[in-house]
Amino acid sequence: MEGEFDLLVVGSGITGAGAARDAARRGLRVIVVDQDDVASGTSSRSSKLVHGGLRYLEQGEVGLVFEAVAERRVLQQIAPHLVNPIPFLLPVYKDSRRGMFTINVGMWLYDGLSLFRSPKMHESLSRKEVLKVEPALRSDGLRGAPVYYDCATNDARLTLETILDAVKAGAVVRTHTRVTRITREQGAIAGAVVTDRLTGEESTIRARVVLNATGPWSDRTCALTGDETPNRLRPTKGIHLVVDAERLTVAHAIVGLHPSDGRVFFTIPWGEQTYIGTTDTDFEGDPSDVYANAEDVAYVLKATNEHFPEANLTVDDVISTWAGVRPLVSEETAANESSVSREHVIRVGADGLVTIAGGKLTTYRRMGAEVVDRVVDVLRGTGHQLDALRAAETDLNPLPGAIGWPEGDDHTAVANRVLEAAGGVIDARTAALLAETYGMRGIDIAEIVAKDPDLASPLVAGRPEIKAQVVWGVEKELACTISDIMIRRTQLYYRDADQGLGAVEMIAEMMAVRLDWSATHKKRSMQDYREEVERSRRWRAE
Repeated sequence: MEGEFDLLVVGSGITGAGAARDAARRGLRVIVVDQDDVASGTSSRSSKLVHGGLRYLEQGEVGLVFEAVAERRVLQQIAPHLVNPIPFLLPVYKDSRRGMFTINVGMWLYDGLSLFRSPKMHESLSRKEVLKVEPALRSDGLRGAPVYYDCATNDARLTLETILDAVKAGAVVRTHTRVTRITREQGAIAGAVVTDRLTGEESTIRARVVLNATGPWSDRTCALTGDETPNRLRPTKGIHLVVDAERLTVAHAIVGLHPSDGRVFFTIPWGEQTYIGTTDTDFEGDPSDVYANAEDVAYVLKATNEHFPEANLTVDDVISTWAGVRPLVSEETAANESSVSREHVIRVGADGLVTIAGGKLTTYRRMGAEVVDRVVDVLRGTGHQLDALRAAETDLNPLPGAIGWPEGDDHTAVANRVLEAAGGVIDARTAALLAETYGMRGIDIAEIVAKDPDLASPLVAGRPEIKAQVVWGVEKELACTISDIMIRRTQLYYRDADQGLGAVEMIAEMMAVRLDWSATHKKRSMQDYREEVERSRRWRAE
C-alpha cells in the first residue's frame, strides 16, 4: 500500500476500533486491518451489555467498577441509539449467599461509584412485588429483589460505528485482510505483510508503530514478528443461547446464580427473543472455530429452568447460539476462570510492537485513549515530530448514528421520522428496527426506500429486516460477505428461526451485483455463511 502510516492497528474488534478512532481524531495517519470483518470475533459475541460490573465489587475491583460506570454514562451520551438503559433484577432467596441487607449496601455503593448518576437509582422490591413484575421466577424461598440499572447494547454495531467514525476522521480500514508477517527494519517494527483473503493479493503496509489489538489472537499476533514469545493470555469461552420470548418472557434482565457452581448468569429481554448466558470455561484451540457445545447448552438450560421452573425449556426451544473467547490476561493466582481479572494490560516490546489485551467492552473508549498515549510515546521516542496533534475528544463527539439525536433519548420520535421519510412503504415495526439499529442514519435508509420501494421488501417473510439494509451495509458500512450482512449488519443469524438461510440466495445476488462478484466468489460466500450456521448448530449433533 502506498505511503507510510503512523499506526497500523491489527484487529477491528472493539479495542482496535476504539484505538483507531482516538488516533485518527488526534491526527495520526491510521490503517486498520482485520483477518475477518469488523467485530467478527469476541466483540459481536459478548453479553451485549454496557455495565459497571456489579459482581466485580465482590472481587474488590472497585477501581474497575468506578471506571466502568463513568464510561457507561459517556457511551449513553455519544451513542444513545445503541446504549439503552435496562432494569436488572437480582432475586434474593433464603439460601442466597448474601441477604437483602448486604446486597442493598452493595447497591448503594454501586450507585455511589456512578456519583449517583446511574440511569435510575436502585430500589428494593418485596417478594410480592417481585412476583408481580416477574411471575415466571421461582417463588420458593424468594425473599425479595433489588432492581438496579445498567445498559444493553448492540455490541457489533457499537464497534462498527466506532470504526466508521475513525474512517470519517481519516483512517483506512481493510477487512478480510490477514497479517502474515510483522516486518522490521534495523531492529524496529516497520509494518506488516498482509494478504487479502477474498482476492489472495499480497501487499506490504509500512507503519511506524504496529498495535496488536487482536484479542484472543494476541499471542499468535506477537509470534508474527518471528521471535519466540511467551503466551500471556488465559482465554475463556462464553456462550449464549436465544429462545423465543413467548417461551420465556422477562421484563427485566434477571441476574441469577448457577445452581451447580454459583456463577452469575443473565436472562435478558431482547425484543421478540430472550437470550441467556454466559459460561466461563478455559478455552484451547482456534478462536475462529469457537462454538457452543452440548454441555454448554445443557449448563445454561439447567440454570434457566432452575430459576424459571414453569418454562421447562428444552433444546428444541433454542433458536440460535453464539460463543466468544475472552482475551483475559493470565494470572497464576487466579483459582478459576471467573476470578481472572477483567483489567486490561498494555505492553510495548523492545522492537516497538504495542499490544493491548484484556479489558471490557464498556471501557473500550478509555482503553483506546490509553493505548494511543503509549503509541505517541513510542513515536516520539523514535524521533517523530508530532507537534500538530489535537485532542481526540472521543467523549464529546457522537458516533455517526447519534448525530442530531433528539434530547431525551426518544427512540419513538426517531422511529416516527423514519416512518415518515419512507413515504408509507415500510411499517412501524421496520421503522422501529431502523431507528434502533442505525439511529438518525435510519432516516437516510428510509429516504432510499422511498425512492426505490422494492428495497422495502423483507429479507425474510414476516420479519422487519429489509433489502435496503443490504445495500446500506455494502455501500456505507464495509460489508464484504454474506456473513457480514447476516451476523453483524443485521441480526438474522441470531433472530430468525432458520437463521436467515432462506434469504441467502437473494442477498448473494444483491451483493454480487454491487461488488462485481464472479459466480465462484458468490458461491463461496454463500457456503461460508452456511458453515457459520452449521457451526452454531454443531452442538445438536453431539
